[in-house]
Amino acid sequence: MVQMRADVLVVGGGLGGVAAALAAARAGRSVILTEEFDWLGGQLTSQAVPPDEHSWIEQFGATASYRALRTGIRDYYRRHYPLTERSRAWSDLNPGAGWVSRVCHEPRVAVAVIEQMLAPFLGSGRLRVLQPYRPVAAQTDGDRVVGVTVAHRDRDERIDLVAPYVLDATETGELLPLTGTEYVTGFESQADTGEPSAPADAQPMNMQAVSVCFALDHVDGDHTIERPANYDFWRDYKPDFWGDRLLSWRSPHPRTLEIVERSFTPNPDDDPLAVNADQRLNPGDGNLWTFRRIAARRNFTDGAYDSDITLVNWPMIDYFEGPVIDVPNASWHLSKARELSYSVLYWMQTEAPRPDGGTGFPGLRLRGDVTGSRDGLAQAPYIRESRRIRAEYTVVEQDLSLAVRGEHGAVAYPDSIGVGMYRIDLHPSTGGDNYIDVGSCPFEIPLGALIPQRVENLLPAGKNIGTTHITNGSYRLHPVEWNVGEVAGLLADFCLARGESPRAVRGTPRLLADFQDRLTAAGVELRWPQVAGY
Repeated sequence: MVQMRADVLVVGGGLGGVAAALAAARAGRSVILTEEFDWLGGQLTSQAVPPDEHSWIEQFGATASYRALRTGIRDYYRRHYPLTERSRAWSDLNPGAGWVSRVCHEPRVAVAVIEQMLAPFLGSGRLRVLQPYRPVAAQTDGDRVVGVTVAHRDRDERIDLVAPYVLDATETGELLPLTGTEYVTGFESQADTGEPSAPADAQPMNMQAVSVCFALDHVDGDHTIERPANYDFWRDYKPDFWGDRLLSWRSPHPRTLEIVERSFTPNPDDDPLAVNADQRLNPGDGNLWTFRRIAARRNFTDGAYDSDITLVNWPMIDYFEGPVIDVPNASWHLSKARELSYSVLYWMQTEAPRPDGGTGFPGLRLRGDVTGSRDGLAQAPYIRESRRIRAEYTVVEQDLSLAVRGEHGAVAYPDSIGVGMYRIDLHPSTGGDNYIDVGSCPFEIPLGALIPQRVENLLPAGKNIGTTHITNGSYRLHPVEWNVGEVAGLLADFCLARGESPRAVRGTPRLLADFQDRLTAAGVELRWPQVAGY
């Protein structure tokens, strides 16, 4: 079997993995980065989820390299796309004029910018990217990970990867069971965490819904897909708490649980510059078409786009029939999640109520070319909740809940290694729970949440840090995942340079101060200015 070695091994090429590889390579380390799908970027690209970001993202509250990614996306549009002069001059260009983010964009643009950011290190040979490979085994020696074996997705080929530091940036924490690293899944109990929103008993198999997203436009003609085999089941499916069939415009409001009806108007003739994508003021999901729109045709010269393009990550595609982690039938559940997404599309094309009193939008066209897939859907499912390490410090609801902390703000951690902000936003779960949506204070990321209780050289670099089922709802979004990955890469470099362990860095005031200085020099923000949560 082929063996490859590096200073730092990053398994998983989502946002956290890319940020980790970039940070370690910039620090002069040799890096191997693996990814099982065709695109690097994870939730931003292969999962086709436009950025979910806080209200101050244009001013502060993210690392410098994450800002470079966002700036790079806007610059890519200005260099390569036929923008109108008005849109080209828009300093905070929002290509899709979506309401969910100030920089809604097509996934492949983020792929191109990520590749540009990594290109110098690929050219020098400091970084090697292995695609499409997934981890299948790991070798350990006591409390250390010795190596990881990855297998090619499409052919019978395996590679042994060896590095003194191994970073798990997979979407579901795949290395944790492979390495024997202690972890949790699902709901912790209130007795364990003291969280106001936690259940009395732990529910390890109760996890957030996954979603298989897809892109649509709306053009002349009939673009109705073949009727899905189990369409009748999904058309008639009515969860107890939903207030209607899942395939409808009606669903619970995440914050109030009131049953509300959303509108759906393809290609509204709206002004892109009039969109104010600030979820503090407006969640933006009133018209589903513009909610996660990723290309607003009025941003581009006449005729460049026949239609807007919108990204479907809407309530009705949430699949909560069963978990996809630590179950023998995970692939079956993922196939059912894809079937649900096709059924939602078919329902919209054939039966969905229209504002004019008719039914169906046959002009809706599935845009697999936008998501880079043969089957028309996103390449990968959107995974909201990962396995999470049993960490030296676990972030709990009362650390950041606006209802608990109020004017005091989130807990200030002495070992802060970054910042983030998002409401505690939990989608319906596999245990039959409705939305849990709790206001949040702008929060910090503690180094203790990145350090496993036992294992010495494995670091989480994504959604698998020491949060709970509840606080994962705030820590799972794009800027925080990037921040966590970037810090994991810098921590591996710092430990290699100093001959110290991550545990020693956190536990030794002098080392912690030096590491935090290193983060600040790299453009990682450790504290928030005085701002109020929402």
